[in-house]
Amino acid sequence: MTYNEELDIAACIESAMLSDDIIVVDSFSSDRTAEIASLYPVRFVQHAFESHGRQRTWMLESIPPKYEWVYILEADERMTPELFAECVAATKDPNFNSYYVAEKVMFMNRWIRYSTQYPRYQLRLFRHGKVWFDDYGHTEREVCEGVTGFLKENYPHYTCSKGLSRWIEKHNRYSTDEARETLHQLENGKVNWLNLFFGKSEVEKRRALKDLSLRLPGRPLLRFLYMYFFLGGCLDGRAGLAWCTLQTFYEYLILLKAWEMKHLPTPELETKVLVGEGQLK
Repeated sequence: MTYNEELDIAACIESAMLSDDIIVVDSFSSDRTAEIASLYPVRFVQHAFESHGRQRTWMLESIPPKYEWVYILEADERMTPELFAECVAATKDPNFNSYYVAEKVMFMNRWIRYSTQYPRYQLRLFRHGKVWFDDYGHTEREVCEGVTGFLKENYPHYTCSKGLSRWIEKHNRYSTDEARETLHQLENGKVNWLNLFFGKSEVEKRRALKDLSLRLPGRPLLRFLYMYFFLGGCLDGRAGLAWCTLQTFYEYLILLKAWEMKHLPTPELETKVLVGEGQLK
């Protein structure tokens, strides 16, 4: 999926050209994304973006792939020959319908090995028609039919490839969605203590830990201490300190926006109230 990815799209497509069926689902980019993508043998489709979960579900339901198995690759991620070979081998196992792959976060020209909870898995490879997506915060969570496995190879994720300003702008948007999801989880969710301590996979444990973290006081500070000291972010050098600081800022922004949503009426809400009272025409 793409939106204004002119800085990343060429390298992303080139890394994926181990496959002969590459599909770019664009959200009507205003930069050179479409122009650059047209230089490669890809299928380029445009669809208005509503949310990450809905966009992924739309593309899986609306665009028939050439093969039974698909791999989702974000524009700031890269496929590697080693990962591609493992993917091909994995699709031959009839016992699995989907696979998680670990991301290798690249920041300030360095692999952030420790403070990113590596190996941190994302669902990337799956049999078409056996996986769909629901919205969760700024991103999505998958719903899988059948047995899910884990691949050994990882994929590079250049999370700040478009510069720090773009990262801050993006995470400002993300924090709004995460704040809404935080309030929703606090009101309707619960902590899965069984998965927290005895989860069968890193994914189950990580999601249970996130549900717990939403209920802890001083979340931004706790996140920094957890990432920098407990996970060993201090071993990631200068880049690790910067990464942990940015993540702490992001967590604090989510917390502030959640408080604002709960305690301060939004302009839209104020307008609706005034209209309802007949004070506005």
